[in-house]
Amino acid sequence: MKADVVSVAAPARLHLGFLDMNGGLGRLFGGIGMAVSAPATRLSLSRAIDTTVEGPEKTRARWHLEAMRSHLGIEHHHHRMVIEEVIPAHCGLGSGTQIALAVAAALRELNGLALDPVGDADYLGRGNRSGVGAGFFLDGGVLVDGGKGERDGPPPVIARLPFPETWRVILVLDPARRGFAGAAERDAFEALPRFPERDAADICRLVLMRALPSLAEKDIEGFGSAIADVQRRVGSHFAPAQGGVFSSAKVALAMETLAASGAHGIGQSSWGPTGFAILPSEQEAAAL
Repeated sequence: MKADVVSVAAPARLHLGFLDMNGGLGRLFGGIGMAVSAPATRLSLSRAIDTTVEGPEKTRARWHLEAMRSHLGIEHHHHRMVIEEVIPAHCGLGSGTQIALAVAAALRELNGLALDPVGDADYLGRGNRSGVGAGFFLDGGVLVDGGKGERDGPPPVIARLPFPETWRVILVLDPARRGFAGAAERDAFEALPRFPERDAADICRLVLMRALPSLAEKDIEGFGSAIADVQRRVGSHFAPAQGGVFSSAKVALAMETLAASGAHGIGQSSWGPTGFAILPSEQEAAAL
């Protein structure tokens, strides 16, 4: 049944680290990430006589809307889209993928079509390196994607575990800094040296034999130390491109303070500048 108006919310995501930037086994990147409830992208879509898009990121959203109408064979339909909130762009929180998938999902829901976040991400050019963003559109938690192989499209999700309800995540943003995206991101990857195979093996072991089991057992110290170790290795590799393990000196200082105060899982999401830390309870998070 077709709806008259639909509303969609898409959560931000944290990219906790790549698994294998060496690619010697035939699959490249792979990653571990988690969904966070805020910030989020929220929008509504309804039928209209003429197409209008209101709110932040309206140019990008309109492009996705027109692309998806063509993809779904409804080019002659018109819509009114109201974007109420967006994830901050170029902060390492997956804003581009989430607004693309939110628009696609709203159009599908409005026309009574099945959701297809993985297929839509591929069509809209999202998830070329990571399956984390598309993987979180319908379900949350912590997930691992299997990296890019020979097939086109976003990498497959190969593991997912719930994030403990009592744990809290602190995000630290630096509005004066922007992470790499688009051509700048491609250039940054190409300028980096090849990632050591030994380090890739160590990261995979950390994720499989430490981070995920600790998460399953709700062991925040084990999970946090594994993520922090992954972050140090990945951040050190990215340091020549982004100016350090963290792309923002202000965020780096804040992360040092949080670590000294007992926070777990200190790191930077994607190219940053957003930093993150994990606390065992809301009370402990509020105290910091």
